[in-house]
Amino acid sequence: MKALLMEEYKKLNYTDVPDPQIEGDHDILVKVRAVSICGSDVHGFDGSTGRRKPPIIMGHEAAGEIAALGKRVTGFKIGDRITFDSTIYCGRCFYCQNGQVNLCDDRMVLGVSCDDYRRHGAFAEYVLVPEHICYPLPEGISFEEAAMTEPAGVASHAFRITPVGFNETVAVVGTGLIGLLLFDVLKASISGRIIALDTDPSRRETARKRGADAVFDPADPDLNKKMLELTSGRGVDRVFEAVGATSPIQTALSIVRKGGSVTLIGNVSPKIELPLQSVVTRQISLFGSCAIAGEYPLVLDLIARKKIGVASLISKTAPLSEGQIWFDKLYKREDNLLKVVLIP
Repeated sequence: MKALLMEEYKKLNYTDVPDPQIEGDHDILVKVRAVSICGSDVHGFDGSTGRRKPPIIMGHEAAGEIAALGKRVTGFKIGDRITFDSTIYCGRCFYCQNGQVNLCDDRMVLGVSCDDYRRHGAFAEYVLVPEHICYPLPEGISFEEAAMTEPAGVASHAFRITPVGFNETVAVVGTGLIGLLLFDVLKASISGRIIALDTDPSRRETARKRGADAVFDPADPDLNKKMLELTSGRGVDRVFEAVGATSPIQTALSIVRKGGSVTLIGNVSPKIELPLQSVVTRQISLFGSCAIAGEYPLVLDLIARKKIGVASLISKTAPLSEGQIWFDKLYKREDNLLKVVLIP
């Protein structure tokens, strides 16, 4: 089959590789119809994360049709339209048994190659996945839209672990793809005001168009004053940080009220500087949100009912053979791209 193989950092080769073969009784071979480029793939493209060690076929946000089944698969048939989680979990460990499959002791992520494992992903004509991470597509959802289920699931998981109360004010720091998807989840779920913060004027405008009640530039020297004016002098009740670097995290902590919470979704930087005294003396709760833990059915329903608008976030659809071109553009942050979907 043809695949987009990262042979060395920053070098992707559209080449022939062996077809994946059914090995387990519960394996499903998927003919990939659409696969989107995740920000984590772009960050792994240069080796900075240490989680995409060449040679590796990356890609974990995808959808397609079932091409072959293991002999004990019962919930699907050949030809079914499906998508699948990015996380392969064991289902047996303490965390899986407690519904925290994203924290599985034997967790693997499609398209990741690290010190512990190598699992080829979906930048290919075919990908092999276990039955228990697969989900049927509702009628009316295209493969391109379905390839956005995974990032929408990441946003939904962050919301589900955050104790947002009735009519509380919520802020999202960083309005890239995950931040914008989070806006849709919040609009579908809460009654309070939603505030967007981003240094990019075009991203702020996109957030405004998607329903933000107010937008701010984190670099505004009067930001804290304006946020207090907007929140009756208290600060924001719940803040989501969708970048993962020192500056935006400090912005999130500066605008949250005493006793409020900050949910950390982004992880661009392995380490950040934390204003510990401010967190402790103001009794701020910090939540780390990792991947997805059962949100796929919820997200697929929201996409099908147009509560999450994924199609408008797809900046470009291109052939898989052009993968190097679009990785380069995303890596260099050209053309203000949000999401690029590749078609094998």
